[in-house]
Amino acid sequence: MLKSIRILMIIFTLTIFTGNVRAETNIKVLIVNEIYHQIPSKEEKMERLGSMKGDLLVMGSRYSGDIDIWKSDKGLYIINELPLEEYVKDVVASEVNPDWDMEALKAQAVISRTYALYQKMINGNSIYHIASSVIHQLYKGNNYHVRTAYAVETTGGEVLTFNGKIIEALYHSTCGGMTENPQDVFGKSYPYLKPVKTECDISPYSTWERKIKISEIEKALNLPDVKGLSVKSYTSTKRVKQLDLTTDNGILTINAADLRKALGWSILPSTNFSLVLEGESVLFTGKGYGHGVGLCQWCTLKLAREGKNYKEILSFFYPDTVIQIYEGF
Repeated sequence: MLKSIRILMIIFTLTIFTGNVRAETNIKVLIVNEIYHQIPSKEEKMERLGSMKGDLLVMGSRYSGDIDIWKSDKGLYIINELPLEEYVKDVVASEVNPDWDMEALKAQAVISRTYALYQKMINGNSIYHIASSVIHQLYKGNNYHVRTAYAVETTGGEVLTFNGKIIEALYHSTCGGMTENPQDVFGKSYPYLKPVKTECDISPYSTWERKIKISEIEKALNLPDVKGLSVKSYTSTKRVKQLDLTTDNGILTINAADLRKALGWSILPSTNFSLVLEGESVLFTGKGYGHGVGLCQWCTLKLAREGKNYKEILSFFYPDTVIQIYEGF
């Protein structure tokens, strides 16, 4: 235990935190980065090493609030508990460019708050509610910016609801022209998440190419002797759903989303692609970045530039939802 504490003391310094925290409006964030990249499983036996109030410095990012340190046989876990609205301010500044149009920032503020509260609702008994990476939504600690803070404050407490309940406000970077059917990605449907046509040609990921060596695909999938790769099926929005891999032992079918996860989200930006074999490599030509479900951030920016306000934007991506002020829990 002492050794674990010494390791932590090397990477962070503590200062006194004097803010008053209301427990009913707090959020517990699992810090995920290059050092702490594990996500604890439900079966994992955890031991709390200690709690503190202060500033935690990890790899250049500073986290303020209550800090809990947990340990299991698989490693250490850092949980940052802080007021929800302060968390949302930092998330918005991490997820999008603070210089974006204000209505786009407001839309991001509402969905980041909604998404966080939904995760808190379903993970209330866990040691954390939400992770700080793209597993959930980006949180880089103290990342204050006056414009994103204003967007959060002017939409204070606003969340998206459907039939009076907080929705799972899924969102992504770039859809490539049409958002995706959640049934094809997550295996479940939502009455407020339907594919919609839109434009995100201002995104740097509106189109892209990736040339990936077959050996890299083999390594990522832990699968030797891949001889070929082809598309087997598509989703309802024409994204790639399944791929056939030809190996010495026959044909193996995998989900395109699984290949993307194995290679890395940035290596294969989306499943909206075509492919051709080029010698010992595969050339992927695609559109978009992310899973494609829900609000498209770059489409949101374009809609804001066209004069749409944040309520109109949210209604477009999440039809039949209602904006309400959440009651702290």
